[in-house]
Amino acid sequence: MPTNLPPTTVETPAQRTPNASEAAEVAGLDALELQPKRDKGNLGPRIWKSAWPKFLAIAIVLLVWQAAVWSEWKPIYVLPSPLTVFTDLGNVITTGDFWDGVRVTMTRAFTGFLLAVVIGTVVGALVSQFAPLRAAIGSLITGLQTMPSIMWFPLAILLFQLSESAILFVVVLGAAPSVANGLISGIDYVPRTWLRVGQVLGMRGFAKYRHLILPASLPSFISGLKQGWAFSWRSLMAGELLVIVPGALSIGVRMQQARDLSDSSLVISYIIVVLIIGILIDVLFNAADNSLRKRWGLLS
Repeated sequence: MPTNLPPTTVETPAQRTPNASEAAEVAGLDALELQPKRDKGNLGPRIWKSAWPKFLAIAIVLLVWQAAVWSEWKPIYVLPSPLTVFTDLGNVITTGDFWDGVRVTMTRAFTGFLLAVVIGTVVGALVSQFAPLRAAIGSLITGLQTMPSIMWFPLAILLFQLSESAILFVVVLGAAPSVANGLISGIDYVPRTWLRVGQVLGMRGFAKYRHLILPASLPSFISGLKQGWAFSWRSLMAGELLVIVPGALSIGVRMQQARDLSDSSLVISYIIVVLIIGILIDVLFNAADNSLRKRWGLLS
């Protein structure tokens, strides 16, 4: 029997627009992946809880150092006391020449590290996606990462003479492999299920990297950046001792000048400066890493 019912249309999932309640449910499910924000408590106790182990370690080092001075293991002009060194350090950091040296060193450090991040990220992304390229240079990247940076300086000096380019060349070679390996490891450990879900949702090309692969590989990538910075900082300090660029009185050059004058106290002062800068940068990387892990519920 004929009917006058209107024709029905079947709405596909791609055509259907989610209403407000469905959007709220999806947002709630996404929020389950993230660590809920908690009350952090008072700032003072939290700072003290984090700082007192570091202060204890410093006190132990100073005590051992002073004990070695008291034992007269080395003459006082070779191994000065902590008081002498910190007095000289206090005098040095009040001069404009010292801060000019810090500026030169940090400019080199950040320039070389940024170049290494760009090169390492591009290489890591390509190697992780193309199997022939991984087979060709995958082991080479690891070999470069384990190679002592100081081995590159004779070649760098032949290529670029005594110049800034020679130092940056070694810094980039020291840091880029670590950055590349960090990204490769992060991409390799992205769960296959996530990739299949992204494919079902229509993620292709850049969108797949932007919204799925890069966020999933970010923890490993940050670890690679941290390790890359450590290699670049170590390479830079070796470079400043070996490659003395005329007119660029960096921290390494000033340390070398103190050694030429047999000024042990000043040499140790610059060692402490290099150590403090390295610790401060490491604190920044740890803060970024811990914030990311807490946000994703990987830390309590």
